[in-house]
Amino acid sequence: MLSMPLYAAQLELQLGESSRTWQTEELLTHPQLQAITVKDDVSYHRDMTYSAVPLAALLTGIKPDDHLQAVALDGFAAELAAAPLLNDQGARAWLAIEDPAHPWPPLAEGKPGAGPFYLVWTDPQAGNISPEQWPFEVASIKRMASVAERFPALLPAPALKVDDPINQGFALFQRNCLACHRLNGAGDAQFGPDLNIPYNPTEYLGADFLKRYIRNPQDLRQWPQAKMPGFSEAVLPDADLEKLIAYLQHMAGRKVKP
Repeated sequence: MLSMPLYAAQLELQLGESSRTWQTEELLTHPQLQAITVKDDVSYHRDMTYSAVPLAALLTGIKPDDHLQAVALDGFAAELAAAPLLNDQGARAWLAIEDPAHPWPPLAEGKPGAGPFYLVWTDPQAGNISPEQWPFEVASIKRMASVAERFPALLPAPALKVDDPINQGFALFQRNCLACHRLNGAGDAQFGPDLNIPYNPTEYLGADFLKRYIRNPQDLRQWPQAKMPGFSEAVLPDADLEKLIAYLQHMAGRKVKP
């Protein structure tokens, strides 16, 4: 039996009956491994080339209506609808694998790189892929119950119609905000502040300033350690931004103290 090198990283896929652990060496010899170029990589802010496997090839048994969570080494937890991850055209998800013999550069001075595993996208504009859907330093990918089932304190008023803009804003909140923020104490994130307790941002920022903040946080508050990315119109169109803010305004009237 071969012993694993000391540098070997592992990725836990907790997918129910299809759960398994992948080692770096196994992924670097995967039959679907290929070199891909990612234009204007979200984390590195430049074009990057990776050795990567289509993520769909690893998600055995996952169906389009499933819900997944990618958890990073630092605890960042990205909530991911399965359907976009299974696409084989348009916006396509890949698991980039860092070769220990050729490590990726640091993300910034004094910071680690994006490895050992990084969820990247080709042609992300085709699917309005959010920066929060690019988790790096990935340690595990888990099949989970939906966000609504796990965190009922996030739910808008049940009397709203399914296609109400507030419910659409809730879907946008899950995709763009929940990886870093909790609301009403609900969520797995440990990074940003709670967006409803004690105050909702719509209670202390005018709508125009809140929109500007979401587009580019440094436009309103500049500090060196800021972590929140900006959400461009390509990622979050103006109509979607309005729906997201409508959800936040609605939830200001539905505070539930944790």
